Amino acid sequence: MVSSDLRGAMDGTGAPTAVIDLGAFDANLDALADRARGLPIRVASKSLRVPAAIERALAHPAYSGVLAYSVPEALHLHARGVRDIVIGYPSLDKQALARMFAEVGACTNITVMIDSVAHLDIIDAVRDSLADPPADAGPVSVPTAEEPRTTPEPRTTQPNPAEAAAASVRVCIDVDASFRLAEAWMGDRFHIGSRRSPIRDENSAVALARQVAARPGFDLVGLMFYEGQIAGTGDAGRSARQAIVRRMQKASIAELAKRRAAVIAAVREVADLEFVNGGGTGSFESSAVEGTLSELAAGSGLFSPGLFDGYTHFRHRPAAFFVTPVVRRPAPGWVTVFKGGFIASGVPGADRLPTIAWPPGLEYSGLEGPGEVQTPLTGPGVEDLRIGDLVWFRHAKAGELAEHFNEFLVVSGSTVVESWTTYRGEGLVL
Repeated sequence: MVSSDLRGAMDGTGAPTAVIDLGAFDANLDALADRARGLPIRVASKSLRVPAAIERALAHPAYSGVLAYSVPEALHLHARGVRDIVIGYPSLDKQALARMFAEVGACTNITVMIDSVAHLDIIDAVRDSLADPPADAGPVSVPTAEEPRTTPEPRTTQPNPAEAAAASVRVCIDVDASFRLAEAWMGDRFHIGSRRSPIRDENSAVALARQVAARPGFDLVGLMFYEGQIAGTGDAGRSARQAIVRRMQKASIAELAKRRAAVIAAVREVADLEFVNGGGTGSFESSAVEGTLSELAAGSGLFSPGLFDGYTHFRHRPAAFFVTPVVRRPAPGWVTVFKGGFIASGVPGADRLPTIAWPPGLEYSGLEGPGEVQTPLTGPGVEDLRIGDLVWFRHAKAGELAEHFNEFLVVSGSTVVESWTTYRGEGLVL
């Protein structure tokens, strides 16, 4: 899993350190493109959080546009020259929305996500505050798009706030794609998947679409569906639980295809949609052939974190790691490495722990696990490790690793060829 060339490239490097295997990253770009069956792939930037990695993906002919996490992230990418950005989650960040109105071209290139009229009200409130500031407020000022959100200065006065506020806002509706067994009788009591949106069927989608269409200053341009119960749930294994997961996913794929087609057809009667987004790294096979989507979304598959070891229908190459040195040999059969407690979000469990990628056979201590300062390890081969040797790990999820490091060292073959700064390294708070 971790080649001798990759390990050799890190000899003598200070640690803990985050590492990207460039060959594996590029192979994953191609693998996702093959699985997409001709549909363009929108890069889910939250799953990378490394601008150079996002830009490398966008340079590939199969990838087009970004699915961002927040308005500050979208503006950060827009300032770097990225265009066609869809923000995947609704925003209540009024300061960031004001910056979006102020940034030249941002409203043209950025699409915001909604699932409620309340989200439109928030945007309108920001628009109104720019167009008609209080008489004693002085000049309207907003941070520059390049400025990190955590830095209050410098600030730039908006020369024409009324013109900025007049810009039309591009809107995408987030439609719930979760699976509910016997929904007509049980409602959402049997709910599997992400609880993302109250918009679930063609009636609720059309009602919100009509609200957008009737409201000045908004253009409905897209729909988004994220089927987390398929894309984000591993199906590998022989246990009874995994057999149930596979049956659930098969039923969910069939149910969603029918419901999604009905929602899209109904909303197209109200608005001329530019795109319909769906899927995720784990659901390309079903999403690509469904026939309802104009594009797919993926990001995690480019890094291939530990959770992706639990899928049967695809296998990408691990491309993102962190390495940390052995700093102690506290007892026979044990070593201790520095740090390593990078636990993934989600329901707590063993699958949220970093995967020990090399040396093979190492295990965590059942009483300590991966720790904030130290991580004891045991298992076959531990006696071959010396003080200063590096142990390699993979985060359970993809983009969250970037929250712990300012940069990734990028390895090609057996050589460190670049360093790629993370959002954290650039001062961006998502």
